[in-house]
Amino acid sequence: MTNNGMVIFGGTGDLAYRKLFPALYNLHCLGSLPADYKIVGIGRRDYSEDEYIDIVQEWMREFSRLKYSDEEFEKFKSRIRYYKMDMSDGKEYTALLDFIKKEEIEDGLIYYYAVSPELFDPITEGLKIANCKHKKCQCESVDIYDSCCMGNTKVIIEKPFGENLQAAEKIYENLKSYFKTENIYHIDHYLGKEMIINIMTLRFANAIFKAVWKKEYIEKVEINAYETVGVDSRGGYYDKSGALADMIQNHLFQIMSIVAMEKPKDNSSISIKRAQNDVFKQLKDINEEKIDEILLMGQYNGYRDEEKVAPDSVTETYVALKLEIENERWQGVPFYLRTGKKLDRRESEVIVTFKSMGEGIAGNHLSIKIQPDEGVKVNFNIKKPGTESQLINEVEMDFCQSCILENRTNTPEAYERLLKSCMDSDKSLFSQWEQIETSWKYINKIVDSYKKYSNKLYFYEAASNGPAESF
Repeated sequence: MTNNGMVIFGGTGDLAYRKLFPALYNLHCLGSLPADYKIVGIGRRDYSEDEYIDIVQEWMREFSRLKYSDEEFEKFKSRIRYYKMDMSDGKEYTALLDFIKKEEIEDGLIYYYAVSPELFDPITEGLKIANCKHKKCQCESVDIYDSCCMGNTKVIIEKPFGENLQAAEKIYENLKSYFKTENIYHIDHYLGKEMIINIMTLRFANAIFKAVWKKEYIEKVEINAYETVGVDSRGGYYDKSGALADMIQNHLFQIMSIVAMEKPKDNSSISIKRAQNDVFKQLKDINEEKIDEILLMGQYNGYRDEEKVAPDSVTETYVALKLEIENERWQGVPFYLRTGKKLDRRESEVIVTFKSMGEGIAGNHLSIKIQPDEGVKVNFNIKKPGTESQLINEVEMDFCQSCILENRTNTPEAYERLLKSCMDSDKSLFSQWEQIETSWKYINKIVDSYKKYSNKLYFYEAASNGPAESF
């Protein structure tokens, strides 16, 4: 399929400026965009096209992975268009499609929903109605499922996919009534990160790990995603979702499924996603009355003073969740998922702790570092040198992938990799609806149990390591 362009709803937002445009600029520099490929940024702000391009240029200077060049940007900017509209007003979409037709980017088009979830449905409905009129199709109602108007147009939507299962289902049903199912891309940028992709290679291409990747040798698995920032300008959105929906249900669940899944039948997207979804289906059912034994919710002091946050908000900014997987490989091994804002460090990693080989001997640790640095660190035991005693020292081998000079420019950023995958119709790095639905069902049980039997919220200071009570 020919890729002619991308329309970014939310083209004046942080995501577009920091991630999407830099990714597209890098693809342009690498020759991965067709010569006539165009990028339309949509926003409510009253910018001229030149003003918009100037803003994009400043962000490129700071956030491009490849070395910024005025000469290269001069070529790139010819692809950029700006279109001002109210995305919540369905009446404005007919004019938008006229603009898209004029720019000759109707075929192979990708719509990117870089907006908050409450705008997903208005955008989809606006596009559908406008397309029906635009193509003079036979649809008499936008409720009829036929996807006749959207053709091969793709859509990328950002997480979270709804605030709960019901909201997610509504969004998905609306999307698939207007877009072909195979053309709906649920993006989770963690799945585009180098070390997340590398977990499968680490597990299945190394006998030393493949042989011991099971309950007989592993004591516990920890998956942590810590941030030093607060909610910044996202208070309105964040106060409706919280850390459980913003991070656990998607990012950390996806990582957990890759760490825990059985080896896929082959390398196809279908086989990999099926293996991941099996993990979600095998999660141990929770004991509702003992929810406090597996879940801890926290909130940083000062969160209620953030812009657009309710002064009496009980939204969590920190979550610690203990899970178990009921299958032959993992029975009895705890998985700890933790995430939080305003903590003392920015760090995402997977830590696998192996069982001790004897009294007084520390268990080995395997750390898969995801961000800010990427790499793998292994701790192991060795006899203390220079003595005749059997004293044992812990030592480590540390492979820092992001420290290697050439990797700084040769390794694609997550969004760069994911946008290219969508252009190539490769869904292997995207979440699939079955996974989203299964994980939301499990999270819903947790939330319902928490509200019924706990509602405890632990407060913590900014720049700390979270609530003192956390496990």
